[in-house]
Amino acid sequence: MNTHLIDGQWCDGEGDAFESLNPFNQQVLWLGRSASAAQVDEAVRAARAAFAGWALRPLVERIVVVERFAECLCEQAEVLAKAIGEEIGKPLWEARTEVTSMINKVAISVRSQAERAGEQHGADGSTRLSHRPHGVVAVLGPYNFPGHLPNGHIVPALLAGNSVLFKPSELTPRVAEITVRCWQQAGLPSGVLSLLQGGRRTGEALAAAEIDGLFFTGSSATGAALHRQFAGHPERLLALEMGGNNPLLVEPVENRAAAVQIILQSAFISAGQRCTCARRLLVPHGHWGDELLRELVQAASALRPGAFDDQPEPFMGTVISLHAARQLREAQQYLIELGGKPLLPLTQLRHGAALLSPGIIDVTALESVPDEEYFGPLLQVQRYQGFEQAIKLANATRFGLAAGLISDSSERFARFHALSRAGIVNWNKPLTGASSGAPFGGIGASGNHRPSAWYAADYCAYPVATLQAETLSAPPAVPGLPG
Repeated sequence: MNTHLIDGQWCDGEGDAFESLNPFNQQVLWLGRSASAAQVDEAVRAARAAFAGWALRPLVERIVVVERFAECLCEQAEVLAKAIGEEIGKPLWEARTEVTSMINKVAISVRSQAERAGEQHGADGSTRLSHRPHGVVAVLGPYNFPGHLPNGHIVPALLAGNSVLFKPSELTPRVAEITVRCWQQAGLPSGVLSLLQGGRRTGEALAAAEIDGLFFTGSSATGAALHRQFAGHPERLLALEMGGNNPLLVEPVENRAAAVQIILQSAFISAGQRCTCARRLLVPHGHWGDELLRELVQAASALRPGAFDDQPEPFMGTVISLHAARQLREAQQYLIELGGKPLLPLTQLRHGAALLSPGIIDVTALESVPDEEYFGPLLQVQRYQGFEQAIKLANATRFGLAAGLISDSSERFARFHALSRAGIVNWNKPLTGASSGAPFGGIGASGNHRPSAWYAADYCAYPVATLQAETLSAPPAVPGLPG
């Protein structure tokens, strides 16, 4: 199969064979071989050769190409949405919103580039700020948003004038191939964008290659490994957006039904496979908290998981694989063995399908709660006494991606906002909500202070400061300098 795009040509892989499976029925959706280290080097050489021509194109011409890409996405929207649904199990309604986000990213990135990386001149014309592309950059994409999240790196990187080497998750090669064919249809010159399919070996080869930057979205463990691999190379930019053990703190509020809805969407949308999903729910001790949990369990029990194309449409689909489903069941069992109390057991709903029911487990009694990101529909509950203890519990994590507060008090939110160690801090909104006109990223084990979304333009180019004068004249005299 022609599974890789290198220097404008589709070709077979030379590495290990791998396949992509439908997580609901295990049907083979894509079969191929990974890119070898030699093919990675070939793609890097092609990208290096193509870089100057692309970077020297006027920005308006680069914008035309990315806008044609958006037009292709519009034409292929339903094909791409179905591919996303089949490959990761995401319900069609949600897959369609992902494609819409991909399309909208183009106009958003054009505006962001103009605001954050455009050219600026001083009032007297003697100073100028401009931005230049890094050169050849790699994009390593995740499986949970196989179209939207890599797109959030690729679009601004190309707008800035970089050449891009794209390695998608080995779990979502089909979505990546459809997306890259749209880029090719948009008229990108050969070598400006390459597609390198494969798993860990391909990613390691790409990170070790002669590249100028790498933009990664994925797990904290993989991000840390990339950080170690980049040690000693300060000349190479590394932008890491990783996961989180995100807290959602709820106080007694007047509208408890709305609080339940926010919790459900924060914890279980996308089958819990968003990096901003709530992993820990902090609930006050006492009658109000007891009633909240009773209503939450009742509402979560009514959520309907299903296949991506079920009718009526399900709230959530599968997790990415049977392996992931097994890991989540094992995580639940581990928490129970430590002393956790299941309020709503997470279960596998169908043999041979990575389809799980939502799980809620009270871990308040644990002496030490594992600081792990369980990437799926498993919500841990911790009860607290007093707001200060709740903030302390919220910050008791090495991660720092997202944190949220449900409260009727603006004063409480002001304190929560000031003390939270996270890059996204929401109030009375689902944790999984994020503005396209704002940065997206975290601190600690969640990132390395290179936020994406609106700020992606920042890491796709570097600033160049210039002092200038159209007319040559001698600078002001200084002591000891002959006239």
